Amino acid sequence: MENARHPRRWLILIVLCLSTLVLVIDNMVLTVSVPPIATDLGANAQEIQWIIESYVLVFAGLLLTAGSLSDRFGRRRVMIIGLTVFGVASLAATFAADPEQLIAGRVLMGIGGALIMPSTLSILITVFDDEERRKAITAWSAVAMVGLVGGPVVGGVLIAHFWWGAVFLMNVPIAIVAIIAALLLMPESKGPWTKSDPLGMLLSMVGMTALVWTIIESAKGGLSHPSTQLSLGLAVVCLVSFGIWETRTAHPMVPLALFRNRVFTGASFSLVLLTFANGGLMLILTQYLQFVLGYSPSKTGLAFAPLAVASLLFNGIGATLGNKIGNRPMTAIGLVIIAAGFGALASLPSDAGFGLLSAAMVVIGIGGGLAMPAATGALMGAVPAEHAGVGSALNDTVQQAGAALGVAVLGSILSGTYTGAMPNSAPEQARQSVADALTLADATHNHQLLDTAREAFTSAMSASFWAGAAGVLAAAALALILIRDTKPTLSEPETPDPQPEPTLTAATN
Repeated sequence: MENARHPRRWLILIVLCLSTLVLVIDNMVLTVSVPPIATDLGANAQEIQWIIESYVLVFAGLLLTAGSLSDRFGRRRVMIIGLTVFGVASLAATFAADPEQLIAGRVLMGIGGALIMPSTLSILITVFDDEERRKAITAWSAVAMVGLVGGPVVGGVLIAHFWWGAVFLMNVPIAIVAIIAALLLMPESKGPWTKSDPLGMLLSMVGMTALVWTIIESAKGGLSHPSTQLSLGLAVVCLVSFGIWETRTAHPMVPLALFRNRVFTGASFSLVLLTFANGGLMLILTQYLQFVLGYSPSKTGLAFAPLAVASLLFNGIGATLGNKIGNRPMTAIGLVIIAAGFGALASLPSDAGFGLLSAAMVVIGIGGGLAMPAATGALMGAVPAEHAGVGSALNDTVQQAGAALGVAVLGSILSGTYTGAMPNSAPEQARQSVADALTLADATHNHQLLDTAREAFTSAMSASFWAGAAGVLAAAALALILIRDTKPTLSEPETPDPQPEPTLTAATN
């Protein structure tokens, strides 16, 4: 039967989750690997910056192009190519002898990651039907959350028992297993053949790369620097030109008409605001745990465990409830709960115990478990099957942009509020950075400066998290206003199409 469910769909989901997990863990594991990398390779501050940011820039810049390529040439094929590139690049990064080699490896990993990520979600929505898709997206989202929280823990353990290269080496066997499983289990799928859009690809790559670079740099020194202003101008010109071109060309790379669908638009902007808050969460809370509460990197990673456990539990609950009440209320309820969690974090004192911290994290995990799969399901449910790859890439792109914007905006609020909360009598170096303040206080045995810096950072964290809560509440409002739940109808069943232009072609292995 043409409309029969794929017999190996749950095994396929495991492969998709494994492919996603390797990307998320690798991104997070680097947060605890920077000090030993800097020491061993003799990397300076600028080189460390490029080691971290080169991946993000390439990944964000290539996402839309990668999604378009997967629709055109086959989603399984593009994912396997991405896994191969990612595995080889990880091996190269493992044995890098200097910062330049590691940066080159990270660039290649960004290329591989951009090819993998859109394909995983697009394959998922073509393998699973409407009835089971929510459960599949829930599992996929849960695995991403495990990687997000487990990355720093895994990194801390690997570095403690081996060396920094182990954080890259672990990607290789996972990539090999995923490639073999994809070849054996997955069907190929692609959209109807269309002419390529090279100008659209070029404009999207340059525009997205310039935008992410601008956001990263503005978080450090604002928009006053000429190079940041130049990159902002380039981003605006390229992305506006991209939008105009895509609406006029006969064969657009990205069907911008998707944004005329209120469900797609509502889910997209809800996810932007949610990842805006979550991007700041990881940045700010990690510093609070280490600089204010004195946690080690490994203990910092473990402190996120309550969030992960709650998210996993409520992912399953959300999948069950979501099938009954729909994506719209589930997304809105989850976002309101997340906002409450941010409010709880904003109220933490400078000497918070693990109980208070865990309670706030559990609330955020509950909300995330309910909201993320529902919002993602609403967005992808509004994407036609023939555009599954580029639709998935749009989902990934809005989340990347939201997270980067959250780091920039909430990071700026954190920095400005911290400096304002420090007394004018404090050393200038201590007023600019809590890390420098603590180092200076330890060196001079100035306990008053130590306490003042911790209190100032706690106040700054509170201001940032209240801003994050406001963003999440705005996302809940958008979800309520724009998302509409449509129940699957039986009036248009999938029947064999005798014509040679199906919306989705599926080949055997």
